[in-house]
Amino acid sequence: MFNPDKTDQDIMRMLQQNADVTTKVLAFDLRKSLATVHDRIKRLKKEGYIKRTVAILDRKKINKNLLAFSHVLLNDHTFETLNTFEREVSKFPEVMECFQMTGTFDFILRIATEDMEAYHNFYRHKLSTLPNITTVQSFFVMSEIKSVTAYPI
Repeated sequence: MFNPDKTDQDIMRMLQQNADVTTKVLAFDLRKSLATVHDRIKRLKKEGYIKRTVAILDRKKINKNLLAFSHVLLNDHTFETLNTFEREVSKFPEVMECFQMTGTFDFILRIATEDMEAYHNFYRHKLSTLPNITTVQSFFVMSEIKSVTAYPI
C-alpha cells in the first residue's frame, strides 16, 4: 500500500497552490531530481491522490455573480430516490457541488448563476421538477470572505 512521504506531501501542497508549476521548478525547490519528481507526480496521480488538474476561474469575470447554497429535503430515503436525485441534480451545470448530509436536510448544493433571475429560472425549471423533493431552502452569498481549494497537508 502506497503511503505518501514528506516529499510527496510537499509536492501535493505545492501543486494545490499552483498546478502550473513546472516539474523543473518543483525539483529545484524540493532539491530532488527532475526524474524523481516526475515519477512521484505520476504515482500520486495513479494512486488517486491527485484526482485531476484544473484551472480555477474568477466566477465574477465569467458572469456567475450569484452564489447560492440550497438545502434540499427529500420526502423519502429509498435507494432509488436518493440515486435518482443524485443522478439528476448532477446533470445541472449550475450545481457546482452536491453533498449528502446528516441533520435536517438531505443535501446541500452550491449553485452559481448569473443573477437572481437566472437562479429563479434554474429553481423553477430544473431543481423543482425533480421528483421527491419536499423542501428547498436557499441562502445567497452576500460576500466571499475566504475561498480556497487546497486541503491542508
